[in-house]
Amino acid sequence: MPTQRYIVTPRSIETIISWVTSREIAIPEIQRPFVWNSTKVRNLLDSLYQGYPIGYLIVWCNPDVKLKDGLRSHGKKILIDGQQRVTALMAALLGQKVLDKNYNTMNIKIAYNPIEESFEVSNAAIQKDLTWIQDIASVFSHTFNSYRFVTDYCNTNSITDPEPISDNITKLLRIKDNQIGVIELDHELDIETVTEIFIRVNSAGVELSQADFAMSKIAVNETYGGNLIRKAIDYFCHLAVNPEFYRTIEHHDKAFVDSEYYPKMKWLKDTNNDIYDPKYTDMLRVAFTSQFTRGKLQDLVALLSGRDFATHDYSEEISEESFNKLKKGIMSFMDQTSFERFVMIISSAGFINGDLIGGSNAVNFAYIVYLRARSKGIDQAVIESLVRRWYAMSILRGRYTGSPETIFDSDIRQIDSQGLEQFINSVLETELPDSYWTGMLPQLMDTSSSQSPYWYAFLASQVKLNDRGFLSSDITVKALLELRGDVHHVYPRDFLKQQGIQRGQYNQIANFVLMQSEINIAISNSDPAHYFYILKSQCNGGEHKYGGIRDIEELKKNLAMNCIPESMLEGPIPSYDEFLKERRKLMALRLKDWFSSL
Repeated sequence: MPTQRYIVTPRSIETIISWVTSREIAIPEIQRPFVWNSTKVRNLLDSLYQGYPIGYLIVWCNPDVKLKDGLRSHGKKILIDGQQRVTALMAALLGQKVLDKNYNTMNIKIAYNPIEESFEVSNAAIQKDLTWIQDIASVFSHTFNSYRFVTDYCNTNSITDPEPISDNITKLLRIKDNQIGVIELDHELDIETVTEIFIRVNSAGVELSQADFAMSKIAVNETYGGNLIRKAIDYFCHLAVNPEFYRTIEHHDKAFVDSEYYPKMKWLKDTNNDIYDPKYTDMLRVAFTSQFTRGKLQDLVALLSGRDFATHDYSEEISEESFNKLKKGIMSFMDQTSFERFVMIISSAGFINGDLIGGSNAVNFAYIVYLRARSKGIDQAVIESLVRRWYAMSILRGRYTGSPETIFDSDIRQIDSQGLEQFINSVLETELPDSYWTGMLPQLMDTSSSQSPYWYAFLASQVKLNDRGFLSSDITVKALLELRGDVHHVYPRDFLKQQGIQRGQYNQIANFVLMQSEINIAISNSDPAHYFYILKSQCNGGEHKYGGIRDIEELKKNLAMNCIPESMLEGPIPSYDEFLKERRKLMALRLKDWFSSL
């Protein structure tokens, strides 16, 4: 029989709260925004009052660590499931403040009516109603005197029989005696096993990522400044999206402002660039992989715990060294020069806004490439070309879409062993041979997904090559993207629908072009044979109807920029299927020209 690697013990609410206040158990999310609304907190209290179960808490024990003097330190327990419930109890019963989504502190006051035995979120009406206890935290205070309260309450509300009120106050106080199951997981369990247990026990089946484990591990370590590292990650990601958030940091977290981290990120308050808005997972991956030459975050969790992969033991020296390396990685990630130059490089490839950035993994590894190249002292011009071409290859080949951690781990180890330039050039040659552009890519572009990386890459190529919008004489694709220009169907959607063409076909990316709204409106649902005839006619002195192009050579040049077959101007236009096949080939060759320019 397999050895049981956990124990399940019923614990009282009072015991759980005492563990948290005494720091015997760590809540790593305590410095992150509280995501429950006040109504959910009220419902939790009502469930406890009625004696209903509120689920399990899952605790993962930190490993015992060998100290420098040879002794062993018993690690803290980390609460990995139940953080919101415990935080809600701390807020409602002890009156502790929590952080809202803007990182502002707030109180959650739950009111209780001992006559009706009901709970509500405290509000202005309740505050005027003397039958309500406006905040149950007052009842759970160590200074609360039940007899005096019941006497005063009954006098205030003209109640002659105090016994029911006394009984209900006692029932309220007994909430802290309610039992909740605590699952304590053995410290030797690996992350995959812990994750599986989490999913099976958690009724919602919520995924708990390895990044979540890593962030928990970081947050609970104050010895090596993990709590500040965790704040730096959270605050940087929030600032990148909302520069005004710096006011909240400066007003509410003076200790962090005085730390070495805040000056490293303060520059974000003066930027509004949305090309790369990293989340905590992205920041953690980049910092870890670039510094540790590893790609699997489960290794970071182990290293921060002090694991020696050779001896399978845990030591304080490895834990300390790992926190120092992670700190260095976070500092490098936040460095203004590095971050802004990297964003500039991605932008110079044509990806000028966040809408053109699909998944985050490709851009994350591109930043890793940049940081590694810069640390090796590689010439800036060479770095720019390496990063641009690597990012382009990554999205065109979907390099990090399947098992990103495995590929991250493999790529960074190969970079470390082969050297950055040699590895990148060898991969580019293997992944993007001539046959890719003429054979594979046109087939891959047979898709109707508007989120397709090939469509994003095509738009980026048009930006980089300074192409003009479809049928525009002066307006560039870059300008249209900046102003949210229209995506138009070359063979209009309604026209195709009338022919019985289904959505998956009329929305093919090979049928998309970016164009000015007024031209799009003018074309409407016209038969392409008709409007291309008008286009040719207006270049030969005919009525000026679509856009500002009046010269046939300029029109042909515009069609070439947008990869529209010139056959559209010559006699009978091709069938829709023939048009798609020909345009995919032209788009693929345009992407090849773009890649060569990087």
